Amino acid sequence: MQLETRAQRGKYFLKKGVQVLSLCCSFAVALSKGKLILNFIPVLESVKPMFRKIASSIFSLVFVLLFSNLTAVAQDGKALFNSNCAACHNPIKDATGPALQGVDQRREKDWIYKWIKNPSAVIAAGDPHAKELVDKYKIVMTAFPNLTHEEIDAIIKYVDDYKAPGAEPAAAGQPAAEPAAAESNGWLYTFITVILLALVIVLWRANYGLRRVANEKEGLPNEKEVPFYRNKVVIAIVVILVFIFCGYWLTNGAIELGRQQNYQPEQPIFYSHKVHAGVNQINCLYCHAGAEKSRQAMVPSPNVCMNCHKQINEYTGKEKLVSAEGKEIDGTAEIQKLYKYAGWDPAKKEYIRDANGNIKDQPIAWTKIHNLPDHVYFNHSQHVKVGQVQCQRCHGDIQNMDEVYQFAPLSMGWCINCHRQTEVKFADNKYYSIFEKYHEEIKSGKRTGVTVNDIGGTECAKCHY
Repeated sequence: MQLETRAQRGKYFLKKGVQVLSLCCSFAVALSKGKLILNFIPVLESVKPMFRKIASSIFSLVFVLLFSNLTAVAQDGKALFNSNCAACHNPIKDATGPALQGVDQRREKDWIYKWIKNPSAVIAAGDPHAKELVDKYKIVMTAFPNLTHEEIDAIIKYVDDYKAPGAEPAAAGQPAAEPAAAESNGWLYTFITVILLALVIVLWRANYGLRRVANEKEGLPNEKEVPFYRNKVVIAIVVILVFIFCGYWLTNGAIELGRQQNYQPEQPIFYSHKVHAGVNQINCLYCHAGAEKSRQAMVPSPNVCMNCHKQINEYTGKEKLVSAEGKEIDGTAEIQKLYKYAGWDPAKKEYIRDANGNIKDQPIAWTKIHNLPDHVYFNHSQHVKVGQVQCQRCHGDIQNMDEVYQFAPLSMGWCINCHRQTEVKFADNKYYSIFEKYHEEIKSGKRTGVTVNDIGGTECAKCHY
């Protein structure tokens, strides 16, 4: 039986679950009334067909559930896109890389497979389209050699079917439709789990009851029934499960200590990267000037903001400013907050000074979002200037954020995986001129690219010294 969609699988599981539960309930009722035992002799032979039917239903249900789950995971295009592509791509608009919707119509499938698995090899082969992409977006895509053709097809299908929320206009005179809730089968799997647990309990009690009746028929003594909460086996299982849970909780807590992915604190001034870096296209380096020159990217002082806001004293943009809680923000009021910090008098258009002529300003107490442990060394200039890594690689779709949050986990594993997959820019980069062996291998065709890992990017002393 082939189950094409999650909805079909859900209906199938629900039907099977109801059948199994009904069968178990009928069996339990018969036992409680004594009909099954009194009307059929011997008891054990009479219930064999019933047990065979129950066992067959259980096996079929578990097998189909496991098989369909594996199929769903293998071909879940949305999950594959979010875990592999979303950091640099949007289905319907350009981001760090091009919009992906319709890519299978623009290029052949074989080319797409080769590009995703080894983009450097496609570039080295002199493919004109690959060169055009690199020239336009100033970055070489990360290779994903582990993705299968089926998984790539699932991603392509997802981006082709993707529709932006609220993209379809409402009919004349009709209110706009509410966005559809994301499909979730969590309730169904919970229901099936409860059914299976109930089945286990019913069969366990049925087996126990049948064994006692059989012993009474044969004149054998029955053991005294011990409450489950005093049963040694039950107590041992509970202790083991509690031990495993506590161990997992402590280990996971220790691993996650200090990590704050999705951390989004409220800042003293509502500063929208979406308005500044997105709508107005202000270069990241204008405010974070240290990103190319220093270990720290730097947070700009109020006087950098005042270079523009001496003239711009009110917010007139079409983009609404909305906080993470959904509250609409008055942009003009936020600019007035900046003036207080900068010591600027908007009416006189001059700085407010004390008796000694010093500007009466004060620093803005921004809340730091991206924190690394003290024993970790990270240099922005090494990544931005030498490695030519785009800001979005670590900070996410920053040009579309009203309020900044931590996009990446910034864990050790996350950094190491990036170093293993990311190819360094050897071409026209004098920083890597000392690696003569690799340059010769690239020229001779022995190698298509060099990853950060190849030049020692995963050595402990690179980040810990």
